[in-house]
Amino acid sequence: MTDDTQDTPLIQEPRLWQGDDWTAKVIKNDDDDGWAVAMFKEGETEAALIGPWTMGRDKKNPKPLDGNAFITLVKTASEFVRRHEQQLHASLHQSVIVNGLTGRITVLLDIVPDDDNPFAVLTAQDEGGDTLAEVKLEAGFKLNRQTAQAWVDAGFAKPGSGRR
Repeated sequence: MTDDTQDTPLIQEPRLWQGDDWTAKVIKNDDDDGWAVAMFKEGETEAALIGPWTMGRDKKNPKPLDGNAFITLVKTASEFVRRHEQQLHASLHQSVIVNGLTGRITVLLDIVPDDDNPFAVLTAQDEGGDTLAEVKLEAGFKLNRQTAQAWVDAGFAKPGSGRR
């Protein structure tokens, strides 16, 4: 199996620079008379990051891209993407610890962001990590210490079911 991208030379021009699975493209800033740089991760159609770009010496055209600027842009864009992924993960996978009758219970909420039928799974685990209960809920369920404690106190009845 061959990698076609190895046969394609990388573009490294004043307004378009490729390398390290990233492409930097200097674009006209629609909001003002300045310039911006858009960073695209290989295989993605939308920019991962767009930021202001420095004007050149003539104060009319953009400063040309170069290797050092590209390395800095890749680091910035990679960090931005990494932080976004961490925030997304944190919003989809939450946990709190509450007190149960037999000890501390970890209540986990895992949201499945399906385009057609998003849902959440609420799970209770004992201190050894064994599952005590698990229910499927609407994706909008809000997990906090109070909702977790109420679920445990209700004997793991599905929240909102009215069952006591």
